[in-house]
Amino acid sequence: MSIHGGRGGRERLVVIGGDAAGMSAASQARRMRGPDELEIVAFERGHFTSYSACGIPYWVGGDVSERDHLVARTPEEHRARDIDLRMRTEVTEIDLAGGRVRARDVETGEESWTSYDKLVIATGAAPVRPDMPGVEAPGVHGVQTLDDGQALLDTLSATRGRRAVVVGAGYIGVEMAEALIKRGFEVTVVNRGREPMSTLDPDMGRLVHRAMEGLGITMVNDTEVTKVLTGDGGTSLLERSREPGGGRVRAVATEDAEYPADVVVLGIGVRPATGLARAAGLPLGAHGGLLTDLGMRVRGQENVWAGGDCVEVLNLVSGQEQYVPLGTHANKHGQVVGTNVGGGYATFPGVVGTAVSKVCDLEIARTGLREKDAERVGLQYETVTIESTSRAGYYPGASPMTVKMLAERRTGRLLGVQIVGREGAGKRVDIAAVALTAGMTVEQMTALDLGYAPPFSPVWDPVLVAARKAAAKVRAGSR
Repeated sequence: MSIHGGRGGRERLVVIGGDAAGMSAASQARRMRGPDELEIVAFERGHFTSYSACGIPYWVGGDVSERDHLVARTPEEHRARDIDLRMRTEVTEIDLAGGRVRARDVETGEESWTSYDKLVIATGAAPVRPDMPGVEAPGVHGVQTLDDGQALLDTLSATRGRRAVVVGAGYIGVEMAEALIKRGFEVTVVNRGREPMSTLDPDMGRLVHRAMEGLGITMVNDTEVTKVLTGDGGTSLLERSREPGGGRVRAVATEDAEYPADVVVLGIGVRPATGLARAAGLPLGAHGGLLTDLGMRVRGQENVWAGGDCVEVLNLVSGQEQYVPLGTHANKHGQVVGTNVGGGYATFPGVVGTAVSKVCDLEIARTGLREKDAERVGLQYETVTIESTSRAGYYPGASPMTVKMLAERRTGRLLGVQIVGREGAGKRVDIAAVALTAGMTVEQMTALDLGYAPPFSPVWDPVLVAARKAAAKVRAGSR
């Protein structure tokens, strides 16, 4: 084992993780301080850097033709900016007292220690793999990294059968179900929730359910997968192991049914990849993510920062820490971390929980709190749900849109918005996201001066229609 040190008087920044948060931090720190002042060493265990994990379902489904289209900056481009980026190298230990990390070359197994003056932890998230029999069988895939996406595509190409089961119906599960349909697979989604998209209230999730069935996807809700079945089911384990492809997935099982599968995709979600941080004794929150201050510095540490999918963030509506693994946040975290590491000043105040997705041409958006979120933090609320259209009703192409809005009882403060509709629905959630960030009431929202022309909106935008009804309900409840 070797030890890397001796920096000629320069400070050394070590970054663990080569995707959005880690390389944004490294790049911003480099802009702030040149190589004569700051040496930057970054470790990435995979084959790719600075890529869009959010784009993987669209690559798998064929909407994005080339894997490299998802890569924003290659390792060579980072190195050209004087960042010592070490690919296929996994950090296995953080020694806080000694100010160093131990890393292992994935190909050779060689280990070495690298000292640091400042450390950035951007280890991201890992797909949730339930603890059940057969989950590690060939043909079962989690999808979080480009390596994961490539492995899934390789399996899809080599699989003779055309039956796929997606376990879970969150963002990843729904998007992967659509991608598999586009690849010509017969798709069943097994979901333990009442409706798909648990980030929505069930009444809005039901709209997504109908759209998925319209695509030919079989939805099985209120059901939990208990095991993954392998082999052909009629031979011994020894005989199956000798067959070509023996031990591969053949079905998933629930308490009372089996669903045949030639490939299984785990769309249950992700959890923060904080095993290194936990072993080092760094503070973790209720969701398992690292806890930081407003400058993204790990709490209780002078020279350690963290960002991206391995951290928890403040929800500005509920006032509580939340785990929100999104690329938008990761890039912002990286900018904040890099600025502070580089000697500047920046903060990340928190989020309101905005996200958009789609199933075919159905757009799905949410921001703020769901009903159960409001109840969990003790907020009383009113809800309204309205039906409107994306454009003036008489203008060609107008399509239906459903908007649900939550407002705090008595005060009328906006708490959350969910939107499901066709073209033009999803990005309308940004109106609500800005209103939430500003702490607006639904009454104040009714006076927002939004753009109007028949090709873009009815004269009363659907979000404002919902705000009017919510304001009226709040007023009625206050009498």
